Amino acid sequence: MMSPEEQLEIIKQGTVEIIEEEELLKKLKEGRPLRVKAGFDPTAPDLHLGHTVLLQKLRIFQKLGHEVYFVIGDFTAMIGDPTGRNETRPPLSREQVLENAKTYEHQVFKILDPEKTNIVFNSSWLANLGTEGIIRLCAQYTVARMLERDDFSKRFREGNPIYIHEFIYPLLQGYDSVFLKADVELGGTDQKFNLLVGRDLQRAFGQEPQVCITLPLLVGLDGVRKMSKSYGNYVGITEDPNTMFGKIMSISDELMWEYYLLLTDYSRDQIEELKKLHPMEAKKRLAHYLVSRFHGPQEADKAREFFERTFSQREFPQEAPILKVPYGYRKKAYELLYELGIEASKNSARRLIEGGGLKVNFRKVEDPNEEIEVNQELKLQVGKKRFYRVVPEVS
Repeated sequence: MMSPEEQLEIIKQGTVEIIEEEELLKKLKEGRPLRVKAGFDPTAPDLHLGHTVLLQKLRIFQKLGHEVYFVIGDFTAMIGDPTGRNETRPPLSREQVLENAKTYEHQVFKILDPEKTNIVFNSSWLANLGTEGIIRLCAQYTVARMLERDDFSKRFREGNPIYIHEFIYPLLQGYDSVFLKADVELGGTDQKFNLLVGRDLQRAFGQEPQVCITLPLLVGLDGVRKMSKSYGNYVGITEDPNTMFGKIMSISDELMWEYYLLLTDYSRDQIEELKKLHPMEAKKRLAHYLVSRFHGPQEADKAREFFERTFSQREFPQEAPILKVPYGYRKKAYELLYELGIEASKNSARRLIEGGGLKVNFRKVEDPNEEIEVNQELKLQVGKKRFYRVVPEVS
């Protein structure tokens, strides 16, 4: 049985801030399972490695014997989290939210222990608040406090509109903590304001305030911005093993150690031992670890073999995914990458081509607007590690 102090040291690994650390230690000393909460709004159908930073920390709490609540924000997603936004986020329909939520339920158990995870939907309590409940909730916070938030204050200064429903979002997320009587809430550094609102609301409702733990935002494959599908710098947890392995191998040696810290179960001492390896071997082990987590060890072995054969021999892999299109299919190069699902956005496709990251039949494409016609099989190399065969079909 670990002491509260030992548990605290494990929990602290990879965190940015704990508000307040003394309170967390006090809760751990009570000797009961803590109620640990993290919320995810299902605004997109798939999770990527950036989301799993929180899942990894939830898993650590589970291993320490605590109770995890994975909150699917099916109600709050219809409002849209204003965090980090310079403009109002477009709302999602109920149908979109529920469809995305189904995939979340399946994907989280790639990391979390299903026997120790409570999956809850915040519509089950927020939808019942009613007009009176919403008004009472709004009465707990002032406009001045809301404008302390960086993104709101920036929009206010610049004369960009802030809609009332956007003020309500952090209150509803905070009420999740009240309803669940959370002891601890996890979130990215961009969620600090929302987490603190939950802490304030718990006090207002006569509860002991939750401890807020913020975690870093995982830097994407470009090594600059946070991982996001909109930036095209992401690794989706449902991507095929070869693509996932190749993407992870494309990160910088420096960024690799952040991935080890935030995405694996390795201790700091174990990571220091791994730093004695050649960076290429250490990165292969990281890629194998992550592919194994989401696809199993056999698929991870195959992905490593595929990568090593392709990388060392510089041959075009015959096992590359086949993408079928109608005969005579003709698109601009950047549109081709987007419409075939190779890049997440047209902008990321343009950036990739402008950076010299696309080869068609071993020829580098330098102009994103170059017309590509598919009247024979095309061999696409995207970046250093991704390969695709585009095959025309005659109707």
